[in-house]
Amino acid sequence: MRLFVAIRLNKEMRNTLTDIQNQLRRLGVRGNYTPPENLHLTLAFIGDYPESDSVLEVLEGLRFEPVELRLRGLGSFGGLWWAGLEESGELSSLVRQLRHALAQAGIPFDRKNFLPHITLVRKPEYDHVPDFAHIKLPKAAMKAHRVSLMLSTRGKSGMIYSQLGHIEAEQA
Repeated sequence: MRLFVAIRLNKEMRNTLTDIQNQLRRLGVRGNYTPPENLHLTLAFIGDYPESDSVLEVLEGLRFEPVELRLRGLGSFGGLWWAGLEESGELSSLVRQLRHALAQAGIPFDRKNFLPHITLVRKPEYDHVPDFAHIKLPKAAMKAHRVSLMLSTRGKSGMIYSQLGHIEAEQA
């Protein structure tokens, strides 16, 4: 099973990100755009791991308060373009707690430094380098109340993400 732990985005945030993707399309950018239903913030990428129940047990031990997510800029890692999120103490604390708990349980995960971002397009192609200054990045934000364990499977038209379980934030 190809697993990851993520925050799923609300409809308003997904709509905002879809608007940004449409702006990129209008600038002539082609590529593998993330479908709206797959837009998410990965907290820990586990990858191929046979036991989802042990990951769910780790999640059940987490304690966190709702986390504010705010869009901030566009960026890229080679062949991947993304929308960035403002770093926050609450989000950083949640990621540290999650990754520490996964390590304690012996569950492998990608240990790259956490840079909060949401993938918009993979393998972008363009005739002229787009001027990102023309991209309107609205002030979009949401409160995340849930952390989900996700399963990624390859379908005919791309990746299909399914939620295997989740935990809810503690109420303040």
